[in-house]
Amino acid sequence: MRLAETVTFGGSARLDRTAQLRAAPETLATLADDARARVLLMWRGKPLLVQGGQDPRLGWSRRPVAADAGCGPLLFLGLDEGAPRFAAELRDWPGCAPLSGPGGFGDDSVQPHPALSPDLGFADLRGVMARLEPHEAELAATARGLLEWHRTHGFCARCGAASQSAQGGWQRHCPSCGASHFPRTDPVVIMLITHGNEVLLGRSPGWPEGMFSLLAGFVEPGETVEAAVRREVREESGVVVGPVRYLASQPWPFPASLMIGCRGEALETAITIDPTEIDEALWVSREDVALAFAGDHPRIAPPREGAIARFLLANWLADRLD
Repeated sequence: MRLAETVTFGGSARLDRTAQLRAAPETLATLADDARARVLLMWRGKPLLVQGGQDPRLGWSRRPVAADAGCGPLLFLGLDEGAPRFAAELRDWPGCAPLSGPGGFGDDSVQPHPALSPDLGFADLRGVMARLEPHEAELAATARGLLEWHRTHGFCARCGAASQSAQGGWQRHCPSCGASHFPRTDPVVIMLITHGNEVLLGRSPGWPEGMFSLLAGFVEPGETVEAAVRREVREESGVVVGPVRYLASQPWPFPASLMIGCRGEALETAITIDPTEIDEALWVSREDVALAFAGDHPRIAPPREGAIARFLLANWLADRLD
């Protein structure tokens, strides 16, 4: 797919991850002291953002400011056009009253911090991801995924001892048994299943009223991507799928998935849903999907902005999948 890397979190070719520097603590310390170095603070999975403008921007901090705010160890994200970029988690801060309340499917609350500028606040990445510049979206996704991994993998999976951050945050080392652990990414297939002029959509429990998306599911051990597409569609909807091909992928750091977008052709259209997996599935015509994207469909709302499901559907409507 020609436009595959224009998906949200698809990157911009600006970030040089410079993996060769991760094993050099002295070099990383020098980079952290560089005048161009900046730190992206995150709190409870929310990045620090500049508030008040039309287009959201990441609220990068200098290292001393980050230290004053009580952040954890610096994780090295890489070089952004030569400038060092780090991420750190804000710890031991309970937060304060939100400027706006939580919003159902998403979280529209904003949390300012007393040690930081009043024009900065922590906000849900999912609410702004589609409006960030591509290079900032990539950095935010990388930071969130890496910090979440550290939060949930503090102990060695081999012996159970507490592990330690290493390699600039890209590894955890067990001092007890010597095991090394690396950030995990779970492969998830998400499927544009078509039959003639129609596409198969479904909705999960807890979604906003009327919201539909493409079917998706985790790839199982010993399974190819193509086999996972066919299995997941059949399990969730009863639809049998024939030929499958890859379209695009999207890092999805909520918490640690790689969404693998595929297209499949349905061999039949009869639907029998698994109610433990989804609430509903239905075939929707191209014309009705267009109405949904325009906000004019009486029943169907499209997937959230920034999600690969919306990206694939939009390109299917525009006939840009090849």
